[in-house]
Amino acid sequence: MAMQIDRNSPGNLADVIERILDKGLVINADIAVSVVGVQLLGIKIRAALASFETAARYGLEFPLGTRLDTTAWHELTAGKETCPRCSRRSPAEDLLGTGCPWCGWLSASTKRSLETPSGNGHRREELPSVEIR
Repeated sequence: MAMQIDRNSPGNLADVIERILDKGLVINADIAVSVVGVQLLGIKIRAALASFETAARYGLEFPLGTRLDTTAWHELTAGKETCPRCSRRSPAEDLLGTGCPWCGWLSASTKRSLETPSGNGHRREELPSVEIR
């Protein structure tokens, strides 16, 4: 899938790096130097630049010695969703439960739970006190 260039939106280096790490960048090149039909030198370049999250999503191999048992890795591979307002990724539980930590967006279920009072819909001071014997 090719990226569309939007020249009207303001951007900075941080936005470019975030987009590259989010989408990933793959360089695939074959260079051959030949003289009179005889190949003298052949170079194959395979490079990928992506965040660990993107690499894991697309099944790219990690370098030898990469420790996958760390807390940071477990946090990274936890289910994440994209915020519809700011397009940043957050853990799905946080995004759907408490809202986006970046822009404050709230899901419909979170809005409903904030609007609906708990219990039977009455405030505590409205209920008559009942004594049980």
